[in-house]
Amino acid sequence: MKKIVVCVGGFLLGLSLWGQRVNHPALLFTKERVEAAKARVQSDTCMARCWADIRKVADAALEKNDLNRSDYLALAYLMTDDRRYADRLKSILQSVTQARTWGSEEMLSRKPVWRADLGLSHKCLMAALAYDAIYETLSSRERKELAEDLLRLGVEPSLGDWVLEPTRIHSLNSMGHNWWTSCVYNGGMLAMALQNELPEAVEWVETLNEAMPEWFGFAGDVLQAKIKSFDEAGGMYESLNYANFGIQEALQYRIAWQNTHPGRKAPELPQLERLPDYFVQVCYPRTGILYNLNFGDSHKNVAAESSMMLLYALGIRRPEILWYINQVQEGQHRDGYFRNRPMGFLYTPDCSKAPAMPDVATSCLFADFGWAVMRDSWKKDAAMLAVKSGQTWNHSHADANSFILFYKGVDILKDAGNCWYPNPAYRNYFFQSQAHNVVLFNGEGQSREQQYQGSYLRGSLHYLMDNGKMKYVLANGTGPMSDKFSRNFRHFLWMDKVIYMIDDIAAHKPGHFEWLWHYNGKAVKRGADVTVTSDSASVVIRPLYPRLLALSDFVHDYPDDLYWEVKKGPTEDLKGEEEYYSFHLPGEHKRVKGLTAVILKDSPDDKDLPMMKRTEGKDWIGLKVRRNGKVTDIYINQLADGRLMHSNSWITADGWTTDAYMFAVTYDEGTDPAKASEMFVCYGSALRRGEVSYYSSLSKLFVMQRREGKKLDLRVEGQPHIRAAFRQPSCPAELEVNGQRQKAVYENGNVILKSKL
Repeated sequence: MKKIVVCVGGFLLGLSLWGQRVNHPALLFTKERVEAAKARVQSDTCMARCWADIRKVADAALEKNDLNRSDYLALAYLMTDDRRYADRLKSILQSVTQARTWGSEEMLSRKPVWRADLGLSHKCLMAALAYDAIYETLSSRERKELAEDLLRLGVEPSLGDWVLEPTRIHSLNSMGHNWWTSCVYNGGMLAMALQNELPEAVEWVETLNEAMPEWFGFAGDVLQAKIKSFDEAGGMYESLNYANFGIQEALQYRIAWQNTHPGRKAPELPQLERLPDYFVQVCYPRTGILYNLNFGDSHKNVAAESSMMLLYALGIRRPEILWYINQVQEGQHRDGYFRNRPMGFLYTPDCSKAPAMPDVATSCLFADFGWAVMRDSWKKDAAMLAVKSGQTWNHSHADANSFILFYKGVDILKDAGNCWYPNPAYRNYFFQSQAHNVVLFNGEGQSREQQYQGSYLRGSLHYLMDNGKMKYVLANGTGPMSDKFSRNFRHFLWMDKVIYMIDDIAAHKPGHFEWLWHYNGKAVKRGADVTVTSDSASVVIRPLYPRLLALSDFVHDYPDDLYWEVKKGPTEDLKGEEEYYSFHLPGEHKRVKGLTAVILKDSPDDKDLPMMKRTEGKDWIGLKVRRNGKVTDIYINQLADGRLMHSNSWITADGWTTDAYMFAVTYDEGTDPAKASEMFVCYGSALRRGEVSYYSSLSKLFVMQRREGKKLDLRVEGQPHIRAAFRQPSCPAELEVNGQRQKAVYENGNVILKSKL
C-alpha cells in the first residue's frame, strides 16, 4: 500500500510540474508578438526599415561569439526560422558556460563576496532570451547540460545573493533600488527559461513573483535614512534614468511570468497605475528630441519609453503613454527601446491614435521624494520650472532647494549634470552643491558625507498651487543644511512671465551667503541684470533683495551691493569647462531675505520687460511691478520668519494689514488695489484694508484667488479643516475650489468656504 501511495504521489507531482512547463519561446519574444511584428513589417514601411536594421546587426553577430547580441540573434531566428541564427546562439551559450564565473573581479573581492552584479544580470537576461528562442532546436541532453551550467553561473549567484536563504547578503534597505530588480529579475528570467530542466526553479520563480510588491511598496526606514521607493503620486526618487531602469527590469519579468503562467493572476501592484503620470510630468516636450528632468544621476536625453511600452503591454492603456512614446526619437539615448532594437520592435504599440497633448495637470508635486514640476502649457517649447528638495544619497545629489528652468526648448537655467562615477569630478563637483542652483554659506553647501550616508534630515516641498495664471511651491532645504542653517526656505512664485524666488535663510553664525546660477548659453551682465540667451530662449536674472547687483566693475563705488563672480566647472562630457555665476554679499550676515526675479523674454530682442520698483516700510519689504496696464504689489513680512514666538506678526503695508508671511495683489493700473482681480496670500490668517476684511481664517493658509467676470477660482492649502471668508462684490455664479466646482455660499458680502482637504 505504501508503494502505491508513493507512486500516486509521484504521478501527481509529475502532473503539477508538467502544468508549470514552459512552452518555448514564451518569455518576451513570444510567438504572438513575433507574428504580429511580421504582419506589421508587410504593411508598415517604418517597421520594415527597423526590421532591416535589426537583421543587419544580427547578421554581423553571426561572425562573432557575443552574448550581448543574443537578443538580436534570437529575434532574427524567430522571425525567419533561419537555423544559422539558432546555431550561433547555441555556440555562444556553449562557449560562455565554460567560464569559471560570470562575476566581476571588483565585486568578488568584497566582503562578503558579491557574486552577482549588473554585468552578471545582463548575461542572465541575454542567456534567457537565447535559451528560450532556440529551445526546440536543442536535444534533451543539450538542454540539460546548458541548464545546469546556467544555473551555476547565473541563476544561483543572482538568486542566492539577492533573494534566497541561506546565502542571501542583500536587503531592500541596503540595495533596494535599481540593482535589486535587475539582479533579481534578470536572474529570475533565466530561472524561468530553465524551469523544464530544473524543477526547483518553479518555486524560485514564484518566490520572485511574490516579492515584487515588497520592492514597489518599500516604505523606507529611519536608522539608515532611506525614503520610500515610490511616491504616492507615482514617482521614484532615484532620478529618471535609474527609476526607469529599475522599473523596466521588474516589468519585463512580470510580462514573462504572465506569458508562462496563462490564466494566473499576478500580485497586485497599485503603483503601476500611477507610473505613466510620473514619466509624463517629468518630461519636457520640445522641437527636437524629448527632454526629461535630469536631477541626480540622469541626463536630459534619457527617456522612459521602455517602461511606458511595458506598462501598455501589461494592460495600462493610457493615451498619455502613446503621446509620450511619440515624443521619443530613435537613438536619443543609449539604452532606449527603440523600434530598430528587439524589445522596441516587438513592444512599441500603435501610436497613430495618440493625443496631440496629454490630458494631465500642468503642475505636479511628488512630495514623498521632493520634486515639483510647473509649466505654463503642454505645448512644445513651453516654459517649465522644476524644483528639487528631497533626499541626498546614492543617485540623488546634494541639491536641496535647487531648480531647473526649461524655456523655448532649452534648459536655460540648468543642472550641471553628472559624469562617470569613478571620475574625481563626480564626487568632487557634480554630486556636490556647487554644481546646482542653490545658496552656499562660506563657500560650502551640503555636507559631503551625505553622498555616502544620506541626509538624515532631508529636504521637502510643500503647498504646490496652480490656478493657470499663478503658480507657487515652497522648498524647505533646512535639514540637509542644518549644520549651517536654522532656516533654509525658498519660495517659488510664478506670476505672468516672471518667476520670483524668495530665499529666507538664517545661519547659526554670521558668514557669507552666495547664490549660484548655472546656465545654458551665453550670459551677459548689464547693470543690475544678467541676461542668459540660448538660440531663441532668453531670460533675465534680476536680484532685488537683499541688494541689487553692483552696477559696474567699480565695486568700491557700490560697497553694499551684490558682487558677482564667474566661476568654472567641468562640462558634463568632461571635454572642457563651462562658466556659471556666483552672486554674493560683500559682508558677513546671519540672516538674509533674498528676492530674485527671473524674467522670461518673448525673444532675445524683447524690450517689453516689466518695470520693477523696490518698496519698503516698517517690518516689510516689497516690490511694485508694472506691465501692460497691470500692477502687481508683492509684500514680504519681515516679522513672519520665525523670529517671533507667541507675538503674532502683524504689519501694515500700503494700507493693507495682515499677518501673512507674504502676499501679492494684482489690479488694473490707476484703480484701487482693493479691487484686485488676483490675490496671493502665503501663510496668512487675514488680509484687511481699512475696516474691511478681504480674507479671514482662524489658521494661516496659503491662498490663491482669481476672479474673472462672475467666476471665482480659489486655491487653498495649509490645513485639513478650513473655514475661510473671502470678500466679493457679489455672489459668484461659478465657484471653483482647488479645481473642483462647488456651490457658492455667500453671506454678508463674503464667500464662505468650509472644506476638508
